[in-house]
Amino acid sequence: MTTHADANALLAEIASIGVDADRGGYSRPVFSGAELELRAWFQRHAEQRGLAVETDGNGIIWAWWDVEGCDRTDVIVTGSHLDSVPGGGNFDGPLGVASALAAVDLLRERGVEPSRPLAIAVFPEEEGSRFGVACLGSRLLSGAVTPERVRELRDESGRDYTAVSAEAGFDPKAIGADPARLAAISAFIELHVEQGRGLIDLGEPVALAGTIIAHGRWHARIEGRGDHAGATRMADRQDPVVVAAETIRALRAHTLVIDDARGTVGRMTVTPGGTNVIASAVDLWLDVRHRGEDAVRRIVSEVVAATGRAADAEGCIVTVTEQSFSPTVAFDTALRDRMQSVLPDAPVLDTGAGHDAGVLAESIPTGMIFVRNPTGSSHTPAETAEAADVTAGVAALTAVLQDLLAP
Repeated sequence: MTTHADANALLAEIASIGVDADRGGYSRPVFSGAELELRAWFQRHAEQRGLAVETDGNGIIWAWWDVEGCDRTDVIVTGSHLDSVPGGGNFDGPLGVASALAAVDLLRERGVEPSRPLAIAVFPEEEGSRFGVACLGSRLLSGAVTPERVRELRDESGRDYTAVSAEAGFDPKAIGADPARLAAISAFIELHVEQGRGLIDLGEPVALAGTIIAHGRWHARIEGRGDHAGATRMADRQDPVVVAAETIRALRAHTLVIDDARGTVGRMTVTPGGTNVIASAVDLWLDVRHRGEDAVRRIVSEVVAATGRAADAEGCIVTVTEQSFSPTVAFDTALRDRMQSVLPDAPVLDTGAGHDAGVLAESIPTGMIFVRNPTGSSHTPAETAEAADVTAGVAALTAVLQDLLAP
């Protein structure tokens, strides 16, 4: 049986998969060739370790370390995701998966005999970069999103989830809530590269998660009237780009007046997209986050109102749709206390980034371990982690799992 107890070596194996020559970094959207190659990589490593691998109806991979005489209940689960944002780093997601494999190796090297099953879970479409809904796999599993809605989600090319998933070899009719599987899980621990500067400022290699601040995504479609850029007088135009500009300005203005709020338009599509053409439509996506759920809703409400006024003035039509919303998540206190007893030097940090552990926290006890990111940057090629800190993260995860697996 061939194994690698070094998560750095595991990450090096996938460093060429999904490289984005245009954006830099990695682009690994769900069901893409790169993501499917990563799924196969994980399955190969899990099987090399003698883990029993299955893929459930939601496309979540489960790799089981079964215990003789125990059924798959009272399970401890760890893992993360393999998909990425466009032009992301090689640590956001894969670090948690590679660290889980390495932790299994270390547990075995120590002669640990689990008293209950351990599973590594790999969740699809955590980033929501293809279909717009973050943590799609865990939302389906927990029933936070309906199968009917998911089957109709479309990617940037206009293809729906049903067609794309079927082409990749998955059954879109099989998606949906799985309460029995959730009920069998005692705890889920997700290790993730830190997406911020908390550990840099504290001078620590790892931390535990406190809360995830509330965040949501909204899609705004602004429809105007396409025309010739040279032949159409300014007074005669119904230009959706003008309305989009006001939307972006309003988002920035209303976010800045609320302390520690974050508002972003990171994606916008102009149709038809010609330099000498007045656009007929603009699609843009808003990402709004704050510790207080009411503050998020208030920012979005004010931006939508400003967009409506601009659209009326320009003669355009606006439709705003909520794609996803995650309230503030406070991770399970008892589980975090137990993790702190194992890792007494690890600080507790809040995060502005969403995670599968945050979605699942509504249903089961969840906790997170963060690994220091020396740049503090994430969702960018600048995201990184030092080899020593990756090793420290594996050691921390192994210690927590060993404690949870003890009789």
